[in-house]
Amino acid sequence: MPSTETPGQRGELHEVARRYHRRERIAGTVVAIAVAGLFLGTYLATELLPAVVVAAVLLLIVRAPVFHSSGTVRLRTDDDPDAVLEEFTGPRPPILAFQWCVADAVTTTEHRAVYSFSYLFGIRSTEMAVDTQVDPDSDGTPRVELAVSVDDAPWGTYTVTVDGTDTGSVVEVAYTSDRRFGLRRVPQQLFGKRYHDAVLDAQGYTVEDRERYAGIRSSAHAADGR
Repeated sequence: MPSTETPGQRGELHEVARRYHRRERIAGTVVAIAVAGLFLGTYLATELLPAVVVAAVLLLIVRAPVFHSSGTVRLRTDDDPDAVLEEFTGPRPPILAFQWCVADAVTTTEHRAVYSFSYLFGIRSTEMAVDTQVDPDSDGTPRVELAVSVDDAPWGTYTVTVDGTDTGSVVEVAYTSDRRFGLRRVPQQLFGKRYHDAVLDAQGYTVEDRERYAGIRSSAHAADGR
C-alpha cells in the first residue's frame, strides 16, 4: 500500500475485499446447490444409476478447466507517474488488492512478493508469488509486467504502462489468465466488476474503461499462451 494510506482508506479497502470474497463463496455455493438439485431431480424422476451419471457429467462440466479470461483496464489517478510506478512495482500492486488484502502474510525479496494464505482452519495453505519486471516500451514509456503464480504454477500476467498527464497519470493494464478455470468460476467474472472498480477507487484510481473477455480457450491458444 502507498505510504499515504490512512486507516480509513485501509478499512474501506478491506471491507470491499471482504464483500467480494463473501459473494464469491455464495456464487460457488449456488453452483453446487444447482448440481445437487439436478441430481436429486433426476433421481426422483428415474433411478439412482441415471442420477449418478447425470451428477458425474455435471461435475465434469462445472469443474473442467476450459475457460480463459483476459481484458484491459484504463485507470486515472491524481498521482504522478513515479508514484504510480512505485505502487505497481511494490509488494502490493493496486490491481492485485483482492489477493494481498486477504493474505495472512506478505513477504518480499528482490523483484518478488509472496502472499501466504491458509484455509480449512490452518490445515492447508497456499502461496501466490508476484514477479515484477520493468522494461521501457518502444517510445521509452516504462512498462511493468507482473507474472503471477500460485504454488509455482502460472496463474496470470498483467502488463502495465503509465503515462503522465497535466493532472496526474493514466494507467493502462492488460491482463490474461495463464490458468484455465471451470464453469463454477464464471459467476465471479459476471459480478466482480463493481467490486474491482470499488477496490481500485479506494486506492485512488478511477476506472475510465474496462473490457473483459471470458470464454472457452482452445488448445492452440493454450499452447502459445494467447
